[in-house]
Amino acid sequence: MNNSKFHFSYNKRQRNGILFLVLIIVLLQSVFFFVDFSSNEITNFSEKEMILFQKEIDSLKIIEIENKKPKVYLFNPNFITDFKGYQLGMSIDEIDRLHNYRKRGSYVNSIKQFQEVTKVSDSLLNEISPNFKFPKWVDFKKTPQKKKFINSSKKIVVKQDINTVNASELRIVNGIGEKLADRIIAYRNKLQGFSFDNQLYEVWNIDKEVIDRVLQRFEVVKPPLIQKLNVNEATFKQVLAIVYIDYELTKKIVNYRDEVAEIQSLEELKKIDGFPIEKFDRIALYLVAE
Repeated sequence: MNNSKFHFSYNKRQRNGILFLVLIIVLLQSVFFFVDFSSNEITNFSEKEMILFQKEIDSLKIIEIENKKPKVYLFNPNFITDFKGYQLGMSIDEIDRLHNYRKRGSYVNSIKQFQEVTKVSDSLLNEISPNFKFPKWVDFKKTPQKKKFINSSKKIVVKQDINTVNASELRIVNGIGEKLADRIIAYRNKLQGFSFDNQLYEVWNIDKEVIDRVLQRFEVVKPPLIQKLNVNEATFKQVLAIVYIDYELTKKIVNYRDEVAEIQSLEELKKIDGFPIEKFDRIALYLVAE
């Protein structure tokens, strides 16, 4: 008898619990169906704000388009390789004419001279010549002045070749003593000869005013014939020995060469992060990509 009462009481509590859960579910569903949870807040943008927003989008699109455009680098046409010439649209004969001209120790110093040497067509010349970049000393020699008046006496001075003078001849310049003259000769030897007049300003610990006086009497009359290193074969030590390349830049050049397997054109060096673009013309005097 007692057991039957216990079961009856237990079943009653169980039914009450189920009914309570059903009631909760019904209430939640009612809330879900009859209560509006959506927001009535509407964000309004003024016409001026929309125009500014559109302009911002357009400017970002323009920047993206500009970034996707291939960058064009200026280059010295004297150092055009077979691969570079092919990229420019030159024929094998045109490239060979340029290389044969350079093997004789001669330099192309103008767009007109480039066409005379290579025999490229007018149309191709007009297409590629805007990217030519000749050294600064070429512009200087387009209006040669071998004789200049100096001092108040109007004395005519004939400039000598800075690449052939000795230390004693340099000492005739006011401010150049034995040590400074030797320093200029030593730097000239390190460079394998001065290619540009303004390389004299790179000589260590000589005042600009003194170099100005040196250049009143001496200049680069005949550029040196520098023995170039093949950047694809040169050792780390050989590259480091170049005056304009320090240890960190040497590492970057060697690492880049290892990454690309072979450097097709010396212009590729400009892609290296941190490469001194302003020194490219000088570095190109000592390296070639073959």
